[in-house]
Amino acid sequence: MTRTEEFEDLRPLLFSIAYRILGSVAEAEDAVQETWLRYEASPTQPASAKAFLSAVVTRISIDVLRSARVRREEYVGPWFPEPLLTDPYQDPARSAELADSLSMAALLLLERLSPLERAVFVLREVFGFDFGAVASAVGRSEAACRQLAVRARRHMDAGRPRFDADRTEREELAGRFLDAFRDGDVDGLTELLAADVQLVADGGGKAPQWADRFSGTESVARVLARLVSLFVRIGAKVEPHEVNGQPGAIFRDRDGKVLSTWALDVLDGQVQTIRTVNNPDKLGHVGPGADPWAAFREAIQARRPTDSE
Repeated sequence: MTRTEEFEDLRPLLFSIAYRILGSVAEAEDAVQETWLRYEASPTQPASAKAFLSAVVTRISIDVLRSARVRREEYVGPWFPEPLLTDPYQDPARSAELADSLSMAALLLLERLSPLERAVFVLREVFGFDFGAVASAVGRSEAACRQLAVRARRHMDAGRPRFDADRTEREELAGRFLDAFRDGDVDGLTELLAADVQLVADGGGKAPQWADRFSGTESVARVLARLVSLFVRIGAKVEPHEVNGQPGAIFRDRDGKVLSTWALDVLDGQVQTIRTVNNPDKLGHVGPGADPWAAFREAIQARRPTDSE
């Protein structure tokens, strides 16, 4: 097998490692490309291409994450990972770990860890690397990596998100929620919201936004009613789609351009959290992007005198 073939076989794994460390599709893709350049330039063939490439992409991702932390501290409003519609790496033996680590909630928990803790957690807990391989990847002793893993696991367990175990039930409820939104059925939407539901939006200062966060059934229902009205005016379409391993949707304008993605946390038969990514800079990989401000202006101009918000 040639180096190119070996690399392409491992590309899904490398991307999945980098995405979980970085929370960015674009940065993960760049890390994978840089990994290939280093592999191509290596004068010797490593004993294990998987071990070598996993270590390289991890180190690159740690370096990128350290510099990205500063940008995220200056980010306008809540910061969410770039939405991932499909994880390219599949491993039946670790399907639960892979799925749990991909959700928006889990990725936000990972943001609380140091770059080294995050990398160790991802390699050990998500992908099942032994501590020897983890130590080689992050440039620390096995003993140090064990300590990092314990600290990371403690942080993650303390805030670990809960979801309904039955994927079919989650998808069915999310389908009802999106149907109610599409039909403008505010009462139907309200019935599916948990009492302490939260709606949180990542616009990055680049999309219309009334507030960063809404909490409680009444407040969130009121916002959803307003959004239904705005979406109807611009002929927007709701496309149910898994987002970061959870039920969600892509919202498109009448021309099919992407306005936002929504990810829903579902537990006990109710929607617990709605996370929307509206920042167009984070949606380019989903498809051609709409101009969110133009869509907003169109919706306002189309307002009829009888509309009530």
